[in-house]
Amino acid sequence: MRVVIDTSVLVAASHSRNGASFQIVSMLPSTQFEIALTIAVYTEWHAVLTRPEHLPPGVTADMALGFVRYLASVAHLQDVHFLWRPFLRDPDDDMVLECAVASGCEFIVTHNVRDFRRIEELNVRAITPADFLNRLRSPT
Repeated sequence: MRVVIDTSVLVAASHSRNGASFQIVSMLPSTQFEIALTIAVYTEWHAVLTRPEHLPPGVTADMALGFVRYLASVAHLQDVHFLWRPFLRDPDDDMVLECAVASGCEFIVTHNVRDFRRIEELNVRAITPADFLNRLRSPT
């Protein structure tokens, strides 16, 4: 199964080792799922995760960039040949959706499910990290 990990999940994972976001990121690389990545999503990850306000204590921007590069190294890199914009209210969410559609993802894993209304029309579902973990643990 291929999924797109929204930036909100990576921010949450970098701030707490107790939540579902950290558990998902810790599973990478995984035999249960693969993350999809486009240049646009990578650029957002890089920009957001290296901001001072998102750096955990003791973590430098270079360390955060190393983390983003690691994620890219285990991701399915996807070109986007068709833009769905504007489809959602936020252009940053549109690029996440474009990555999901282009790479045939079933899910976008995000803390902002409400921001991805209507994406079912494109055969993609927004799911929280906790719900995604529950789905991975489910025997079906």
